[in-house]
Amino acid sequence: MSGRAFLNSVKEGVRGIVRHPLVTIASITTITLMLIIMSVFLIFSVNARGIMAKLSQKPPIDVYMRLQCTEEQLNGAAAKFAANPNIIEYTVSSPEDNYNAFKKNLGDSSSILDDFDYNMYLPFTFSLRLADPSLADEVCEEVENYDGVLKVQQESRVMQFLTKASNIVNVATIASFAVLLIISLFIISNMVRISVYSRASEIEIMKFVGATVNYIRLPYIIEGAVVGIISALISWGLTMFVYYQIYLRAMGSINKSSFYALVPVSNLMWHELVMIMILGTLIGALGSDISVRKYVRV
Repeated sequence: MSGRAFLNSVKEGVRGIVRHPLVTIASITTITLMLIIMSVFLIFSVNARGIMAKLSQKPPIDVYMRLQCTEEQLNGAAAKFAANPNIIEYTVSSPEDNYNAFKKNLGDSSSILDDFDYNMYLPFTFSLRLADPSLADEVCEEVENYDGVLKVQQESRVMQFLTKASNIVNVATIASFAVLLIISLFIISNMVRISVYSRASEIEIMKFVGATVNYIRLPYIIEGAVVGIISALISWGLTMFVYYQIYLRAMGSINKSSFYALVPVSNLMWHELVMIMILGTLIGALGSDISVRKYVRV
């Protein structure tokens, strides 16, 4: 197809949007509603994965040093934790810190520990945060061989739950997007079919004068893509506005570093725009192509 023919197809596609305003409005409304549903699910999925990632980085591994361990052993273990790429953060608790934590947990009964010699019976401990909870077993095996380490304890059930939950969220995201994409294509193809039928006489004339199938299809594909882009911009604007309002209200009493903090709008909006623009263009163009391909088949 020549450049002139392509430009002519673009013009015809843009004219088609204006020429049939009711069909255009119906198509934009349909795609916008489907993209809003996709946007909502995308926002939910991003926040769910963010919460799961934060929870998975909670200290799941406790390292107990030997009683009366030397300062050299303590510093050596700390240096190895800092150099380990699988450990993103560690905290150390002295015997006194552990003693005070025990007393706090006992509440009103804490007086029974008043004369307890914590330096004699309580060790130094480390709490480790991992980059990936699935690496817990590997990290534990490595840490157990550090000099001065007595025992390594991990919350295996918590780690297994977090790993499974992360996988479920990822699979659910992919499956939901696939289902919504199929539904969107089905709806928009039926809407475009109405537009194609309304121009049946024009298409027949173009066939008789020798126009190729691709030349007939291209304006409809371009029209569908433009409608998809317009719908994407509308759905993106609406969902981001609503999410911003929800974010302002929900985060008023929640610290941004909290495990349950929502993803900031600035971290989400541009990724959302790119995703919605691609989906909108794809839905509009493919939906139009499916309908036109069936009708102009010769």
